[in-house]
Amino acid sequence: MYDTYQASGWNVYGGTSASSPIIAGVYALAGTPSANSTPASFPYANTSALNDVTSGANGSCSPSYLCTAGTGYDGPTGLGTPNGTAAFTG
Repeated sequence: MYDTYQASGWNVYGGTSASSPIIAGVYALAGTPSANSTPASFPYANTSALNDVTSGANGSCSPSYLCTAGTGYDGPTGLGTPNGTAAFTG
């Protein structure tokens, strides 16, 4: 979010307070899922439609994949970030 009121520049927000509404919005934009489908499984079947975050960390811990981004699934970013709605349709 670009802040022009208190300081000039970008503010960084994150965590579930930011990601949950984004993912809910992407699912809404993807449309009504077909009957008897499991929408929570859609991103796992369509990982190529997500932007895989491959670098960065939110601390240090063991095992490291819980705190460090890498190729594929990792703790901080899961499967990645939405690149449109394709990963959220059945």
